[in-house]
Amino acid sequence: MKVALAGVAILTAMSGLPAMTGNHVELEVLSSRADQVTGGDALVRVRQGPRSAHSGPVKVLRNGEDVTAAFKPDPDGRSYTGLVTGLAVGSNRLEAVAWPYRDSLKLRNFPIEGPVFSGPHQYPFLCKTERTGLGPPEPDNQDGQGYRVAGGWSRDCYAKPVTDRLYRSTDGTFKPMPDQRPADMATTTTLDGRTVDFVVRRERGVINRFLYSIASLEDGYNGRAIFRFDGGVGIGHDQGQLAGNALDPYGLGKGYAILYSSGTRTSTHYNLIVGGETALMVKERFIERYGVPLYTVGVGGSGGAIQQYLYGQNYGDRVIDAAIPQYSYPDMVTQTIHVGDCELLENYMDHNPRWAHWDERTALIGFNASDTVANPYTGKPGSDECVKGWRGLTPLTMNPKWTPNNDPEWARMDPPGVKDTVQWTHWDDVRNVYGVGQDGYARSTWGNVGVQYGLASLREGTITPAEFLDVNAKVGSWKEARDMVQEGCPFVCPGDFDPWSARNQLTGDPAPRRTGDPVAIRNVRRSGLVFRGDIGIPIIDWRHYLEDQLDMHDARESFVSRQRMLDFDGRAGNQVIWFTDARPDGPRFDQTPEALQVMDQWMANIRKYPYKGVEGNKPPLATDRCFATDGTEIASGPHVWDGILDKNPSGPCTTKFPIYTSARMIAGSPLEGDVYACRLQPVARAIDRGLYGAWQPSQDERARLEQIFPTGVCDY
Repeated sequence: MKVALAGVAILTAMSGLPAMTGNHVELEVLSSRADQVTGGDALVRVRQGPRSAHSGPVKVLRNGEDVTAAFKPDPDGRSYTGLVTGLAVGSNRLEAVAWPYRDSLKLRNFPIEGPVFSGPHQYPFLCKTERTGLGPPEPDNQDGQGYRVAGGWSRDCYAKPVTDRLYRSTDGTFKPMPDQRPADMATTTTLDGRTVDFVVRRERGVINRFLYSIASLEDGYNGRAIFRFDGGVGIGHDQGQLAGNALDPYGLGKGYAILYSSGTRTSTHYNLIVGGETALMVKERFIERYGVPLYTVGVGGSGGAIQQYLYGQNYGDRVIDAAIPQYSYPDMVTQTIHVGDCELLENYMDHNPRWAHWDERTALIGFNASDTVANPYTGKPGSDECVKGWRGLTPLTMNPKWTPNNDPEWARMDPPGVKDTVQWTHWDDVRNVYGVGQDGYARSTWGNVGVQYGLASLREGTITPAEFLDVNAKVGSWKEARDMVQEGCPFVCPGDFDPWSARNQLTGDPAPRRTGDPVAIRNVRRSGLVFRGDIGIPIIDWRHYLEDQLDMHDARESFVSRQRMLDFDGRAGNQVIWFTDARPDGPRFDQTPEALQVMDQWMANIRKYPYKGVEGNKPPLATDRCFATDGTEIASGPHVWDGILDKNPSGPCTTKFPIYTSARMIAGSPLEGDVYACRLQPVARAIDRGLYGAWQPSQDERARLEQIFPTGVCDY
């Protein structure tokens, strides 16, 4: 061994790097995990240890080939960093030698089109590189599969990256940068106080089959990054598009680099295993071009907020070091549990005069309801969150025969008619997680066996026993995917008006209930798609309070995330919750700039005092708060939200901003909202335990309950 090392020492004497003076040498991949490198390159650091007078110059080898020239000394003088290119797909060996010390590292490299860990690619997959200015995708097969292009077909929609320069005009738009400084050039003041021309350098391309953008000020990058995540509900099979947040003017103007991908927009798809994989790959690309930032903070609403909670849980600080989720939910997959109840209950109530007053519908759906808010489907006053917020998403999630995706690019997809082979459901979009049943359809978690709709309202006396029995006998359930038919109006027109998707419901008296697939439930619980509360990064969870508008982003969800964090390890000090009031028709104050400022202080404290941890480094404004419509603070501190997750008297923010529930919570489910299939108990046992409050069912009522719930009722 000594002879071999001596031979290496002779070779390394020819290295172009200065001699290391440490007593060991260590390799580290900065841009990704060593076993999850993508695209054939990786940013690597060679680190030296404590000083010693006996080491020689460092030499770096990639699969035996000298790549030392790629490395440059770091400012600290104790390490070297370089972009190692030319990695083969699969296993690679990196070695660093500084006689008499050496280190080796195994790198596993994956293609830039993926996948890394998300499972088989989804096909067909609609290419949209031309919409983004990248030109047509490159052909990758001659088999008549995918998007037709010159020279063949593209299944994976790859296009080479392009860079360009933009400037921010004084009219508030971005324009291509000309050779000479334009007269309408805007200037901007960065986070560190410099005023510079608002000129942006941008890179766009395709990573993991999705479009990406990395942009920053040409002269003013502040060493920090924002990863923008977008929301919406999509069912996949689509490359998506780059939206306006890819050029976030506030973040760019302050000097942040902006990372963005169409694969981290939930309007493109809702497979957040693929989304997380894409986010890791885009972050890798960014680090390879810009180096490791001081920190990366996530910003985004709705589905963009879900991604921050899930990626922070699943990947620690590998994607984001901090999160500003807006209009948040803990995850999407457990939303399907109670949102799937909406149209069943709306169909029942719309055909029952007892529920003509919309204000009273909260007794069954839990969400807010109003006799005065306009109904978008009737044009008359009277609506609720199920209708105004969630209508149309149940068939989008569950019906394999319906999709709103009618993009013209489908005309260039082969083989002809390939779009009609897709099962357009959320379950099929994430079939790599849920699995596929013997009938060829993706397994579904949704079920309502044993669910007693309106139970809490019965106990409170809001509804009568007769009404309780009637709704549970007639509410029904959803057909299996294989039995569903095409939707009617307003989703597919012309056709019969059927906003409830009643044609795809199971009806009768008593109407049958549906059992969620236990395999799908088991798979999703262990997949990383359910937020369990295992997250340790700083979080400022902010939303406008929109309950009066019956908006789908109900205020309860921020506290669902906190409760799951408390359930996980008893701690949630790394999350603060901010609400800002919002008038129904007035301007909405954006608290995001303040959240970014507070987060910057929080992250600076963590860098300065790492031993204090995340919670111990919170600056004074990183606390629970609520704000008026103009953004001024109403109240702040650890007790402003009392009365929501505890039995204390309501805090000032709790009083100002009432929280509503869901149909499953009214039925007895806990706030966490993550019970896919409840444990069942016999009706007789439920009666004996006093589950129905003051109501003592008669012999006939007991028989009716047992007829409605032959296998028992939920024991939450």
